Amino acid sequence: MDIKQKLYQMFILGLDGEGYKQALKNGLGGIIFFTKDILSPEQLKQTIFEIKSIASVPPILSIDQEGGRVERTENIHNGKKYLSAKFAFEKGETFLKTQTEEIARELKSYGLNMNFAPCIDVNTNPANPIIGERAFSDNAEDVIKGEKIVSDVYRKNGIIPCVKHFPGHGDANADSHLTLPEIDLSLNEMEKTHIKPFAEAVKNGIETVMVAHLHCTCFEKEVIPTSLSKNAISYLRNNLNFDGVTISDDMIMKGVAKFGMLEACEMGIRAGLNMFIFRNSTPDIIDVIEKLAKKAQTDVELFQNIEDSYSRIITLKEKFNLIR
Repeated sequence: MDIKQKLYQMFILGLDGEGYKQALKNGLGGIIFFTKDILSPEQLKQTIFEIKSIASVPPILSIDQEGGRVERTENIHNGKKYLSAKFAFEKGETFLKTQTEEIARELKSYGLNMNFAPCIDVNTNPANPIIGERAFSDNAEDVIKGEKIVSDVYRKNGIIPCVKHFPGHGDANADSHLTLPEIDLSLNEMEKTHIKPFAEAVKNGIETVMVAHLHCTCFEKEVIPTSLSKNAISYLRNNLNFDGVTISDDMIMKGVAKFGMLEACEMGIRAGLNMFIFRNSTPDIIDVIEKLAKKAQTDVELFQNIEDSYSRIITLKEKFNLIR
């Protein structure tokens, strides 16, 4: 594959905008599905069949299916809801395991192969507008227990788990969909609580980590989101020894928007981010990929980081038998 195809592997795009169709032929790494994309089991299976039939490389087929308020299959569940992480965990480990197995089997039955879950933020701020019941607990040890159960179940069922939102969204007082929250805690404070579940997830072999759009002052004095921060991603690699795939939160979110898509993606690649999520596949997003591919032809750092990301993505796909 040439560098442009390898760069396309670094993107997970949504269906809005139709650009994903040509992108799949160019080597697109994955697709993300939202509620509006899922109208019936048959329609979803057919959409996935069509996506796989035009993809030059088998894609990651992903979803945010946490349970509770983050559940993308609500159009086809006839009122049935999975419990959010907090309430499922409170019902006990057996319930949490059983519900996760049900989610995993359902996703697998449609042809999906990745879930952006579990959410392993420690919800220390009761006024947090974005995490709340999405967290297993406000206690790091409980979050660690919940993560291990959920990630193991997904893995055993052939669904790639993705822990989020590194380095921990639990103390935020703002929603990163709307702005860039600041977390002004020392690294020691972050490690004692918020980073702790990520450290344990890495020890347990987690394959993918979603990096949040947060300004964590322990990593960057300048206002740079952790998703684009070389310091934050280097910490994940070198201090926590994470050897898998790093994935951005949605790049359309306001927490990262001020940088502009092209600059943000370039910053992310240079920082060591391996994959970018965009909820759309509009022409401007495809244009970003094409421009970055052109720049990588003459930029050694960009080129090498794309090569490294491609290698990690393919290793992940091979582990979960997406590529045989």
